[in-house]
Parts: sequence; C-alpha cells; structure tokens
Amino acid sequence: MRQKNLFSLRNILFAALIAATMVFASCKQQPKEAEPFRVEHANWVYNATIYEVNVRQYTPEGTFKAFEQHLPRLKDLGVDILWFMPIHPIGVENRKGTLGSYYSVKDYYGINPEFGTLDDFKSVVAKAHELGMKVIIDIVANHTSHDAVLLTEHPDWYVRDSSGRVVSPFDWTDVAKLDYSKPELRRYMIDMLKYWIKDIDLDGFRCDVAAEVPTDFWNEARAELNQLGKPIFMLAEAETPELQKYAFDADYAWEFHHIMNGIAQGKKSVVELEQYLLKKAATYPKNTIKMNFITNHDENSWNGTEFERMGDAVKTMAALTFVIDGMPLIYTGQEVGLNHRLQFFEKDQVDWTDSKGLTDFYEKLTALKKSAKVLNAAEQGADIFRITTTADSSIFAFIRENETQKLFAVFNLSAKEQTFNFTGDAHLNTSYVEYFSNSSKEFTKDERVTLKPWEFSIYLNNK
Repeated sequence: MRQKNLFSLRNILFAALIAATMVFASCKQQPKEAEPFRVEHANWVYNATIYEVNVRQYTPEGTFKAFEQHLPRLKDLGVDILWFMPIHPIGVENRKGTLGSYYSVKDYYGINPEFGTLDDFKSVVAKAHELGMKVIIDIVANHTSHDAVLLTEHPDWYVRDSSGRVVSPFDWTDVAKLDYSKPELRRYMIDMLKYWIKDIDLDGFRCDVAAEVPTDFWNEARAELNQLGKPIFMLAEAETPELQKYAFDADYAWEFHHIMNGIAQGKKSVVELEQYLLKKAATYPKNTIKMNFITNHDENSWNGTEFERMGDAVKTMAALTFVIDGMPLIYTGQEVGLNHRLQFFEKDQVDWTDSKGLTDFYEKLTALKKSAKVLNAAEQGADIFRITTTADSSIFAFIRENETQKLFAVFNLSAKEQTFNFTGDAHLNTSYVEYFSNSSKEFTKDERVTLKPWEFSIYLNNK
C-alpha cells in the first residue's frame, strides 16, 4: 500500500541515509526486500510481553517459593514470557561482593541454593504454565566461574593465555572464558540446553553475551533444540543480525535504547530515531524481532534507573517500546515505578509500593500489544508509515495499518510544548478512539495540534 506523503520505513534503502535525513520512497523504484531469515517463531511469540525476573531482589526471602506468589499478579499485568536471570550456583573463587554475580556460573545443571531447590523451580514453571505464561532462563555460555565443575573436570575446555592461565573476558575477573574450538565442549553445552527443555519443561533461553560465542554453535544448538518437538523462544543479548538467521528469535534493541536515553536528555532528537529505524529496516529482515526496553538488570544497576536516565519522559518512552515493531520488556519493579538501583552482588529488595500509579499503565500497554494485531512482532505486524509534521525534529507520528485495523500514534519526543500541523494526510478520513482516554477523534485537514512536553496519544480504528 502506498499513500501520499507517507513512507514505509521498511521500504527505504539504507543508502538513502547518506543523502538525507528525511527520505521518501519512490513508487517507481522499490528496493528488494532482504531475504527472510530461517528461524520460525512460535505462535505465542508475536504479541508477547517479556518480563525479566531478578529472583534475589524480588522478595525479602529471595527464593523461588516467595516469587511464586507473584505469578497471578504478573498474569494480571499481562506478562507472557518470564525470563529468569541465571538460576545456577554462583562461584566462590574471585567472587565479587558478598553473594557474587549471577553470571559467574559454577554448574550449568545446578540450582543456586540461595533461591531454593530444583523442585521449587519446577513448581514455578508448572504454575506459570498453568497461568498461560512461558518460562525461559538465562544461559551464560561464554564463561563460567573460576571454580566451576567444568574447569575442574575439563580444564582443556578453556581459553588460556601464553602462560597457560585461564583468560577472563573483558574485565570480568570472576569468570573464565570457554573455548568453543573444542567439539566436546559444544556437545556438552547442547546436551545441557536440551536437558532444561526436556526435563524441566522450559520454553527457551536468554543467552548472555551471545555474540561472544561462535554463531555456528548457536546454529547447531537451535537445530537440535528444534528436534525436541516443542516450540521454543531464543533471545540473544546482542545486536547482530546473523544470530537471528538460524538460531535466535530476537535480539536486543540496544541502539534504540540509547537513542531514547539521548532524546530524554535533550542530546538527540527524532532525527536519530528515524535514522535508526531506517537502518534497522535495511539490515534486519521483516521476520526478525528486536526486544525493546527502557530498563533491564544491567541498565538499572550500572547506568541508573529509567527515572535517572529519562526523567519526565519515562512513560512516553515505555509506550514507544510497545508500539514500535518488536517485543517489549518489563524489568523487575518497572511496573510499580521502582526508582532504586538494585545492588548486583549483594542482597537488596524491590519496594512494591506503586507510588506512581504505573501498574495500570503497564497493564493497558500489554493489553494493547495483545489486542492490536498491527503491533504484532516480525512479519505478522504492520509496517510503520511516518506521518510528517511541521515539527518533525520533535514530533514522531506514524500509522501501522492492516486490512482490519489502523493505529495512529503521535508522540512529542521533547521537553517543550509543540504546536504543529500534520503535512502527511493518511490519518484523515478515519474515526479513531484514543486508547487511554477512550475519547473519539477525527482529524481535519490543516488542523493545529498542541502536545505538552512528552505528551503522546495512541488512536485506534477497527475497520
């Protein structure tokens, strides 16, 4: 579908970025679509909201049993996929802090006794499945702790320096890097992944620093996991297109996240957002998925809460992560407006007081994600068509439309009030209902619109 004064972000060549920031697709010259990648997504992936669980800090007890009591609440919140940060035993040697990093794994087959037992975790998985939620766990395949089972039993499976000492990746002194040139290591890791799917009934994995592990390993692993007869979901902590070609369903939208931070801080504008979307459309085929987020465990602990980084723009950016193409993430405590940096190596705790009244807001966003088919991820979702305005460096307006539904979103991505006209006209001749206020609206030609700082509206029309 082609409309006057509109462009499809997916139908513009990346090369056009060099020529201009504002680019319009020509009806006469359409670029060829990138070849779709081969990963087939489970049907429950397309309209899902993923939720990151920090078990240690979730409750005063910091256990699976205590967390299990939150499952009905998370179901009501609209969560579809529960992602547990690493649940394995944590190494003691070179440990950071009192309790150590979740990502310093001692035994891939074990359970961190701090959290409880394997039976406790199985109970959480079973209860989540009863409620219609899927469960994935964090797998740290790149490295182990320095006192890991594998380092004791298979010391030759590790990368070593010229002196024969085990190598720690980056400045992560509490972990030792695995050597994927060893076929035996690859076999062990694939069998371990299959164990968690077959024996514990998990639904997939979030894979830490996935790009640090050879892509061909992930491709081989996914091929074997696909043979288990159960649809799974694989999330890569990376921003590398090739990982989604054969292995992963989704990866991180890190660049989008940093752009949102920059816009909220007045350092970037809609120009950078548009450039990102154009670049993504040119490098990621339509059947790929980006995980969009305003916070996660790394950002919260090391770079600040969303309120520190985004200030008054928090709700605006959160809403944007739900209506831009991809899969939205909610991190532990985000749904109640947690404004506290959770300690990473010590016991800390979430204050579950919803002082900002955000729970209802996030419930509405997850409900919108489920009900508006135009917002489905990957190839099931509708393309983004930007509506141009007289304030395009601050106003991001766009339409996502299919045969049965039309969504029109207008975001003021600035700290200043904006009064503007729409210069694109595809939003006209449609009767909308604004999603949050439930008020009716039909735009007229040359209508002047005023949005307060960070104000946004999401309009729907069911045909």
